[in-house]
Formats: sequence, C-alpha cells, structure tokens
Amino acid sequence: MENKKIKVITYGTFDLLHRGHVRLLERARALGDYLIVGITADDYDKTRGKFNVEQSLMERIEAVRSTGLADEIIIEEYEGQKIDDVKRYGIDIFTVGSDWTGKFDYIQEFCKVVYLDRTEGISSSEIRTQKNLLKIGLVGEISVLDKFYKECSFVNGICVTAVCSQRKSVVEKYARKNLLSTDDYSRFLNEVDAVYVVSHPNQHYAHVKEALSAGKHVICESPIAMKKEEIDELTALAKEKGLILFDAIKTAYATAFNRLCLLIKTGIIGEVISIDATCTSLIDEADIDRDTWSSICGWGPIALLPILQILGTDYIKKNRFSVYSQTIDGFDLFTKITLEYKNAIASAKVGNGVKSEGELVISGTKGYIYVPAPWWKTDYFEVRFENAQNNKRYFYTLDGEGIRYEILAFLKSIETAKNHSYIAESLSRAIVEIVSDKT
Repeated sequence: MENKKIKVITYGTFDLLHRGHVRLLERARALGDYLIVGITADDYDKTRGKFNVEQSLMERIEAVRSTGLADEIIIEEYEGQKIDDVKRYGIDIFTVGSDWTGKFDYIQEFCKVVYLDRTEGISSSEIRTQKNLLKIGLVGEISVLDKFYKECSFVNGICVTAVCSQRKSVVEKYARKNLLSTDDYSRFLNEVDAVYVVSHPNQHYAHVKEALSAGKHVICESPIAMKKEEIDELTALAKEKGLILFDAIKTAYATAFNRLCLLIKTGIIGEVISIDATCTSLIDEADIDRDTWSSICGWGPIALLPILQILGTDYIKKNRFSVYSQTIDGFDLFTKITLEYKNAIASAKVGNGVKSEGELVISGTKGYIYVPAPWWKTDYFEVRFENAQNNKRYFYTLDGEGIRYEILAFLKSIETAKNHSYIAESLSRAIVEIVSDKT
C-alpha cells in the first residue's frame, strides 16, 4: 500500500519576495511531501491592515511560483478561510512564521501547527521603508489635515516632516510634534518631497502651482482649482516636470464604493437612468470664518463623484440652484445641481448649513442600489429589486475613511512615475467646471 503524502499548508502576502520568504518556504516544504501556499488577496490584505503592499496579486503569485517550492498555490480571500482550506485539502501540517506564535493554535483541533523561526534582519516592510521613504508636508487649516496626518502612519515609506498653516493654533499644535511648523510656504517647500494641500479652495491653485514649480509632487483635496483654465495649467505643468498631481477624494478609495461601481458595470441593475447623491452637514452661520469651505466646494466633489464615475463627464445640460447666506457674501448654504445626459439624469444636493438625509440612490431598469447615510463613508450597500426576495446586501471594511488607500495610491504613483489615482483627469476637470460655474 502506498504511503499517504503529508500535506503542508502555509500562508503569506509574499510582497517583494526576499530570502526570508524563500527560507520559510523551504522549511515548510521540508515538513512534508506536498506544499500548498496560500497568498492573500489584495482586498483581504487591506482588511488585515496591510495598506502598503507594493506588488499586485498576480505578481506575488508568479514570484512564489518561480521558486519551484510550491506544489499548489491558492488565494486567501476571507477571514476563517484557513480552517476551510485545512478541511478541504486534507492538510496534515499548518505552518507560518514564528512572529505569529500562538495566533493559530486554534487550528490544532484540525491538524498539527508548526511555527517556523523567521529569518532575522529582513522583511518586506523594511524593504519598502528603505526604498520609498517620502517626506511629505501638509498645508491647510481644517480638521481633514489632522486625519491625513494620522493616516500617514499606517503606510510604510511616507513620513510627515512639515506643516504649513496660516492658523496659529495649527502651527503651534504641530510644532509640539517636533515637526517643522510654519506659515512660510517657501521655507516649508524646501523641507519636503511632496505636498498635501487642504487649504481653502481659493488658495489651491496658488499652493499647487508653487509646489509643482518647486519640483514637488502634489496631492490636493478636490477641487484642485476654481477655474477650468487653472486646472488645465496645473495638469500641463505637472506633466512638463514629470510630477504627480493627485486629486484627493477619499470616497473613491473606499472598497464598498469601488465594488458598487463594478457591480453596476455587470448590469446587475440594468441601464442606469438616475443617480441622486446628497451630502450635508450643519453649521451655524456665526461659526463661518475665512477658512470655512462653502457647500459646493466642501461637498460638491464628493456628491458629484458617483455621478461622473458612473454616467461619465459628457453631460448635455447642467442646472444649478443655490441658497446663499444672508450674512456671509458668496457662501452657499445649500446647492442643488442637476446634470442631464442623453439617457439619464442625475442630481447632487450639498449643504453646509442645511441638513438632509445623506444617502445615495442609483436607479436602473432592473433594480436600484441604495447606500444609507453617510454614503460617502459607506461599508455597506443594498441592491434592491421589484421582488424583495432577490435583494442583496454587501458589506466591506472601511479603514481610515479611505484616506490611507488614497495615500498608498499617491505613493505608488510617485514610485512608478505613473498616476494610479482613482480620479481620472477628465473627472477632476469636470468637477472644477461644475463647481466654478454658478449658472
């Protein structure tokens, strides 16, 4: 009778495959006769806090395959899959690196668990950090600056080194963090490789242009400029200097939002006929100051995102209606924009001083997608049909409101000299056109 083969399984991201990975695979293979290697999918890595994976899933699979050590390669896509795999493949030994010691003891109920000593002195994280350290500076006054600063800590290879603000309290706050904190923009630019701009929209053009002219990569909260000719100029300048100009709309990087867009492309709700997006927040007129963003600037790009992503930028007609503050000149408390397409219509309602249900509804010829408030931070949405029994719910993890994924895409763009933004140039331009046009 033929002896039973001893099956071994191990898991990992295997990003930037190095000798430590190879050594672990060699020792895993030595434990038995047949080695299965589970490689974590991109989305699953994100749920585990790995936001700085540099290589695509296919690149990582090919790297492991090229070692010749794996008899079989599978993809790890969800929490709890390890037990499913152990049962499905009849595994005898489960093994991972010693840095996970104790973490997978629960699998001992199903097979033997072995923790292998890892190779000292090398890791993918160290390789990424040494290779990609980017000094970034933050410009602006509003609270989003604080969020961006915090989220940078989750991405290897990027370091906040300076802050520039016209608000004294912001300068003092970041000075206490041992960063260069100043109101001198020229001095600030000398200390960084890249700039995150979240100053008032009226200052975006000047801040972005000066940064690009100084040879700095830029990630700027949308809208990047307040005139079409300005964004055209900035885009051309970035290309001329070989720099990355990145439009920052964090919702574009939320996993749920991306899955929603992909589902629509499959035709799950038929042809999209209507999109209604609402984004509002309450603010007392007495609290509005020079740094406060108007409704159309603060919420407009986010509300327009699903419309322009799904229906495109070639709308036929635009209408805008705004209610302005009676005390603050030119400040819209509420704005409604309608965009008419050849076979569809969309509306974006935004308010900074008016409150409404912040939901997103995408209507199609077969059904509709409903995203509850606040839809721009969504980790959940529903696909609904005439027959409610066919309704489906989708849940996804949302970490850092999408900001850390946005930072990672910006970093990858700089490293590869190719823009990996989820916001196309045409979409950025359309946002500027719509936001700046008051008719």
